[in-house]
Amino acid sequence: MTWIVRVALERPLTFIVMAILIVIAGPIAAMQMPTDIFPDIKIPVIGVAFQYTGLSPDEMAGRIISPYERALTTTVNDIEHIESTSIPGMGIEKIYFQPGVDIRLANAQVTAISQTGLKQMPPGTTPPLILNYNASTVPILQLAFSGEHMSEQQVLDLAQNFVRPVLTTIPGAAIPYSYGGKVRQLQIDLDTQALQSKGLSAQDVENAIAAQNLILPAGTVKFGATQYTVKLNDAAETIQELNDLPIKFQNGATTYIHDVGHVRDGNPPQQSLVHVDGARAVLTTVLKTGTASTLDIVQGVKDALPKIAATLPPSFKISLLNDQSIFVKAAISGVVREGVIAAALTSLMILLFLGSWRSTVIIAISIPLAILCALAALYFNGQTLNIMTLGGLALAVGILVDDATVTTENINWHLEHGKDVKTAILDGAQQIVQPAFVSLLCI
Repeated sequence: MTWIVRVALERPLTFIVMAILIVIAGPIAAMQMPTDIFPDIKIPVIGVAFQYTGLSPDEMAGRIISPYERALTTTVNDIEHIESTSIPGMGIEKIYFQPGVDIRLANAQVTAISQTGLKQMPPGTTPPLILNYNASTVPILQLAFSGEHMSEQQVLDLAQNFVRPVLTTIPGAAIPYSYGGKVRQLQIDLDTQALQSKGLSAQDVENAIAAQNLILPAGTVKFGATQYTVKLNDAAETIQELNDLPIKFQNGATTYIHDVGHVRDGNPPQQSLVHVDGARAVLTTVLKTGTASTLDIVQGVKDALPKIAATLPPSFKISLLNDQSIFVKAAISGVVREGVIAAALTSLMILLFLGSWRSTVIIAISIPLAILCALAALYFNGQTLNIMTLGGLALAVGILVDDATVTTENINWHLEHGKDVKTAILDGAQQIVQPAFVSLLCI
């Protein structure tokens, strides 16, 4: 191991140039390296979500999920294991693949068998939602939406249709469906006694709406040099028009929807509730995907929010919650602070006990050079700055301080015994390298 020391003594200009390159490459690598919470854990996973409104968990598991799993294991390659969850009206499959699998081929195979399997499932089963993600796809930010004097429907509508489309354009950000709020839905409250008295059923009402609430293309018509698209608009524009739709003509009288029920602007039963400062609100989570930097994604969201707010009502409020970039920045600043403190204390100790300004300068320069070199190596190996790599750098600073202090003190001891500088360096390094290397391996 001492050959490095010998080459450095014989070719000092070479190592000076290498140090300059490290000073240049290290900061560039640190600025361009993605900053994240966790390292990129490459566990390929495909999620498949089936939806069938009203189907019980037992029926979902027996009639949809189980046949689908059997089809997957016979047609899709490189499956490591499968996890499934059945809840009322929904079945979710998580398909874990072997490391190194071609996820594009796996996705194509899963999509193909999903479409084929629909023929063997209960009639009315819709094609599943297929999502690709990995273990490093984690929440990094939450947005809470609320509005004074706004209904939950209005808040959810603004969040889903005005805020979410803008946030999805931020590189590396994935925005799932929001929690809380009420989904707008026009509902008909039927009077069963009135239906029976008219000889009608709920199916008759459904058929009447389906037959009359339509927009149909009717071709084109040309006047002179201009051609127009013609459509037949038979869709109701207001709730009152829906109430006035006829259901059936019998015995010289027409029965309308308002005779057997009432159409209202409502919502289906809520599946989730969100409270912000004691009031109902809507919560949206921002997920990090791929190798994008957590800091870049969060900053992109923060930069986009003022532009979004300018297009929304003044009473609409957006609050930032659970900002993981604060944790990442704290981890980075912690490592930098500890490195600076270690370098300063070590330099001060060398100066006080050895009285050598040259040794002090060497220690003060070697620590940041080693960190910058490690950052450049991480960058060129496709790694990210995360709690694992930052923790490793923090530990490495301590080890570097110990080794540098012991080596410098041993070289100084040889100098005090009358040896010239080159011989003292070679002998001091020769004595230290083996125990230092063994202790490093033990750590």
